[in-house]
Amino acid sequence: MIELTVDVAGLARTRFAVSPLHEVVATLLPWGLQPAPHADPWVARARRTLRRARLPLLSELALAGQGYVPDFLNPFPTGPSPTIEEELERVRRTPPGRVLDELEALRVGRPLNGLAGSELSEGVRRAMARGGAQVARQAADELRRYWELAFAPHWEAAGAVLDAEVDRCAGVLARQGAAKLFNSIHEGIRWANGTLHVESRLRIVLPDVPLVVVMPSLVATRPAAHVDPTYDEERPPVLVYPVRDKVVVGVTAPAAPRAEMSQLLGITRARLLSELTRPASTGQLAAQCFLSPATVSYHLGVLHRAGLVTRARSGRLVLYSCSPEGSRLVDGGRKSSHLGR
Repeated sequence: MIELTVDVAGLARTRFAVSPLHEVVATLLPWGLQPAPHADPWVARARRTLRRARLPLLSELALAGQGYVPDFLNPFPTGPSPTIEEELERVRRTPPGRVLDELEALRVGRPLNGLAGSELSEGVRRAMARGGAQVARQAADELRRYWELAFAPHWEAAGAVLDAEVDRCAGVLARQGAAKLFNSIHEGIRWANGTLHVESRLRIVLPDVPLVVVMPSLVATRPAAHVDPTYDEERPPVLVYPVRDKVVVGVTAPAAPRAEMSQLLGITRARLLSELTRPASTGQLAAQCFLSPATVSYHLGVLHRAGLVTRARSGRLVLYSCSPEGSRLVDGGRKSSHLGR
């Protein structure tokens, strides 16, 4: 069990974050080999990509059983939505001493906390012999390659799911308070008397935690708390939990457009237009309609040029909506179908 004691001030500073690199590194953990049944197919494919892509350092640090993946691979998020480039640069600039300390923590473990050590592979020992700075550079280069092969094509849709989960949690926090929020995000997380209890095989008790960064994940299969294994910095813990209900972004059965609208626009464009009763990004529409982001982007471009949809930027997303003309087309079809009953 992990217990994190957070006072009122720490609770006020507690925040959510969405991190692409944390999702990448999460596949190096045991659940990367056996993702949850509801996980997107790309999660299972990622670990297979790792084996084929000749990424020696990541391959040797990836876990098949219990253990620890060095934290410098997924640095503490300094903002709510860091980009992959920002995070990779932080990996590259990890202080060499910290890199070596975390690899040493991997070797010796933390017996008092229930974290067993593991023998370092020959490849990892050779990398350490070249120095911590070289290990950090190699790790950043391999993480970039892994990202490009296994994650980049899916991140718009995945990021939209995670952003929507953060928005959902913000609503619960605002309307029902922190206790309700933390007692509802996962059955393995419990809030009581100022302490967060996280089910874990590890035994960690941290008093006076200054804040907690909470991070939803599409890769994780159970809650986890990332705690600084070297104790060299006052790094707050990161609480990760799996997103189980993808309905938070409206990933439901696509609306069936009427036959006349499909004949006029084509079935794919008619379906996309019918889905835009509320703003959505390219990635969200791709997930909802089971299409590739490239296909959705092409058809949205046609609908936009025809004046049937509008688009506007919201943070790092471009959201599409029905224009008044598009809404009349969709609503007219619904009225006609009701009159015909």
